Amino acid sequence: MTQQQLLIIDDEVDMLQGLSRVLSLELEGVSVVTASNPVEGLELIGTRTFELILLDIRMPEMDGMALLARIRETDPNVTVIMMTAYGSIETAVEAIRQGAYDFVTKPFEIPDLLRVLRKGLERGRLIRENLNLRAKISEQNSFANFVGQTAPMRRLYDTIQALAHTNYTVLIRGQSGTGKELVARAIHDLSKRKSRPFLAVNCPAIPEQLLESELFGHKKGAFTGADTDYVGLFEEADGSTLLLDEIGDIPVTLQTKLLRVLQEQELRPLGGVKSKRINVRILASTNQDLEKKINERTFREDLFYRLNVVTVRTPTLRDIREDIPLLVDHFSKKFCAELEIPTKRFSPAATEELMRRNWPGNIRELQNFVRRMLIFCKDEEIETLHIHAVEHPGASPVQSLVLQYANMTLEPYIEARNRMLEQFTRSYVQNLLFTTNGNISKAAKMAGLSRVAVQKIMRRMGLHSPDFRTTVHSPQ
Repeated sequence: MTQQQLLIIDDEVDMLQGLSRVLSLELEGVSVVTASNPVEGLELIGTRTFELILLDIRMPEMDGMALLARIRETDPNVTVIMMTAYGSIETAVEAIRQGAYDFVTKPFEIPDLLRVLRKGLERGRLIRENLNLRAKISEQNSFANFVGQTAPMRRLYDTIQALAHTNYTVLIRGQSGTGKELVARAIHDLSKRKSRPFLAVNCPAIPEQLLESELFGHKKGAFTGADTDYVGLFEEADGSTLLLDEIGDIPVTLQTKLLRVLQEQELRPLGGVKSKRINVRILASTNQDLEKKINERTFREDLFYRLNVVTVRTPTLRDIREDIPLLVDHFSKKFCAELEIPTKRFSPAATEELMRRNWPGNIRELQNFVRRMLIFCKDEEIETLHIHAVEHPGASPVQSLVLQYANMTLEPYIEARNRMLEQFTRSYVQNLLFTTNGNISKAAKMAGLSRVAVQKIMRRMGLHSPDFRTTVHSPQ
C-alpha cells in the first residue's frame, strides 16, 4: 500500500523536528515531510502530491493565510489543517472559511493532534482515490456522476466495467434513490454501443394503453387516432441500449409480448403484418421484490429469468456511509454553480451529523437536502445549527444549541460563551423573522422584546426585514 504524504510547514525548527519524530512513530503508513519556510513548502507542493498539510498561521516571510491561498491555487484538492497560537480562534475560523479543513491550537496535546490529523488523512485519502479513479476513466467519462470510494462502490465500478464488455441482459436492483439509471448509462457508455444514443423508458409513467405503442411502435390505422406510422423505442434503440426502468410495474398484458421480443430479437409493431429483426441490448431496473410478484402471479417467471441474466445491486447510502463527505462536497459545488452563488461548505461537525442519519431516500434524498440547505442558509459555512434551523424553523433555540455544540472543540470559556451567544442570537432572530415574514412588530411581540430592541439586534447582525418578506419557507 502506498504511503500517505504529510507535509508540515512551520518556521520553528525545533517544533518541526519534534513533530516529525513523534508523528513518524504514531502515524503508521504516513511519510512525514517538513519545510521551515513558505517558499520551500510551495516548492514541495508543486513537485509532490500530499494528502495532508499541517500549516502554521504565523510565519515571518509569508503568513499562513496568504500561504493557504497559494496552496489552494496550486492544489485545490489537498486537505489543510492550520496551527494557531492560543487565543487566535477568530483567525483559525477565517482560515476554515478560506478553505482549510480544520485547525489545532498551540500548545496542543499529542493525542488531540493525532485525532485531528487522522481525520484529515482519511479525508485526503478518499479525495485522492476518488480523483485517481475518475482520472483513470476520464476517456469514457462514464463515471462522471459517480462519487464514492468505499468497498461497495468499488465493487460496483468493477461490476459495471466487466458487464460493459458483454451484451448480456442486466437486471439492476436497488432501493429508490440509489442511482440505478446512472449504472445503466455507465454500462452503455463503456460498451461498444456507446456511439449510439442511450434510450430509457419509465414504465409506470406511461399509461398502460399507450405503453405497448411506445415500446413496439404502431402502423397507421392500427387504432383510433393512429394517423401515421410510429417508430417505437425498441426499433429506435436498434444497435444501442434500452433501459426498461421500473420493470416491475409493466402490465401483465404486455409481459408476453416483451418476452417474445427478448427471446427472438424480432419486433412487430401494432397493426403490422411483418416482423423486423432488431439488435438491442436490454437493461432493466426495479426497486421491487420480483420474486414476490412472481408468487402473486403479477410478474411472469419466464420473463424474470430472461431479464435476470446478470444482476447488479446498487448500494444504499447506509452501505456507503463513509462516502457521505465526498457526496456532500460534490453536491455543494454542483448546486452552488447552478444557483450562481459563492461556494459553501459543510463544517466537519455538520458532515458528521449527516453521516449519522439513516437517509431512507438514499442519495436522492441527500442530494435534495444539500440543495435545500444551500438555498436557505446564507452563511458560507453550514453548521449543525443551520441544519436544525432549516428543518425545524419553529424549534426551541435551546435544542438548536444542543445540536450545534454537541461536538464542539473546547476553547476558553469567555470566547466559547461569546461565540455561542452570537450564533444563538443570529439564529433566533432569523427564525423569528422567517416566522413573521419580516414583520418587526410581530417579531418583537413573539419574542417578548420591544420593537427598538429587535431593530437594534438586527442592525448589529446586519439583518434586514425586506430579505425575509419574500422568503419561501423550506419544506418540512
